[in-house]
Amino acid sequence: MVRVGIIGASGYGGVQLVRLLLEHPQAEITYLGGSSSVGQSFGDIYPHLGWSLPIEDLPPPAIADRCDVVFLSLPNGLACQLAPQLLECGCRVLDLSADYRFRDLSIYTQWYQGTRSDQALAQEAVYGLPELYREEIAKARLVGCPGCYPTASLLALLPLISQGLIDLKSIVIDAKSGTSGAGRQAKTHLLLAEAQGSVAAYGVTNHRHTPEIEQICSAVAGQAITVQFTPHLMPMVRGILATVYAQLRDPGLVKDDLLTIYRSFYRHAPWVRVINGYPQTKWVAGTNWCFLGMEVDQRTGRVIVLSAIDNLLKGQAGQGVQCFNLMLGWAETLGLPQYAFYP
Repeated sequence: MVRVGIIGASGYGGVQLVRLLLEHPQAEITYLGGSSSVGQSFGDIYPHLGWSLPIEDLPPPAIADRCDVVFLSLPNGLACQLAPQLLECGCRVLDLSADYRFRDLSIYTQWYQGTRSDQALAQEAVYGLPELYREEIAKARLVGCPGCYPTASLLALLPLISQGLIDLKSIVIDAKSGTSGAGRQAKTHLLLAEAQGSVAAYGVTNHRHTPEIEQICSAVAGQAITVQFTPHLMPMVRGILATVYAQLRDPGLVKDDLLTIYRSFYRHAPWVRVINGYPQTKWVAGTNWCFLGMEVDQRTGRVIVLSAIDNLLKGQAGQGVQCFNLMLGWAETLGLPQYAFYP
């Protein structure tokens, strides 16, 4: 069994990790870390799991004595303080925040603020999107797991960009997320009275996931790409539906052509399902699936790709476990739920 620690265990990402790893046949949770919840029993915070371990706040060497692998499910700016010490102590680290998603820390500091002095470590970190960086993740000791919006958006875009099928200046992403994407903190706009029955855009032109999407798109294309990204908050708990628009370079392409291209591109991706219809968030709730559907508008010459994921699983903890499996040489599907909560 691999000994696993989760720091930031009481948040939504942390509790998803606990749930997944409790059922993982090769993992044993040996440490739960936190700050505001130190001293509490995990079972008192989340009784529904029927499992308990005290939440502690130990220094990295003491954590490393108990753990082989550590998941960091922390607010942005905290993982970069812990990861270097944990790595030095011999742990492998998976970071669910934005701290190790950027090779160029000047981009990180521009969008997330704060001072960083770990450029070498940021260069070493592997971006944790298995469908693109599977081989690199398998060899990594530090993985920066993608954000939820970038995961949904990139999986929709990668075949189009890698095959040179679209005008790279024409990419528009309209994405909608459930309220759990904002975390467990009390916020006025997430109150039932505020969110229920309402749809609202936010972060228009300046959402922090924009440079993350652009970074990976640019790396795949081999040139700088700028995208138009607008997120929306939906009156639901979990799920993301990203609708991606782009101008096709070949006006003769039809939907069947694209379905063939996508199915070929993701033929070795066990968590991506390309369908003939249009995906819904309920189909992926509680799973690590990404469902992709598409259409070609012959009138406008645009392709429209729809991508549905569970923001807390494929967009966060589930993808972290998928990367964990790769790092340990196991099947990507090990310990991850296949079937959705439905209806």
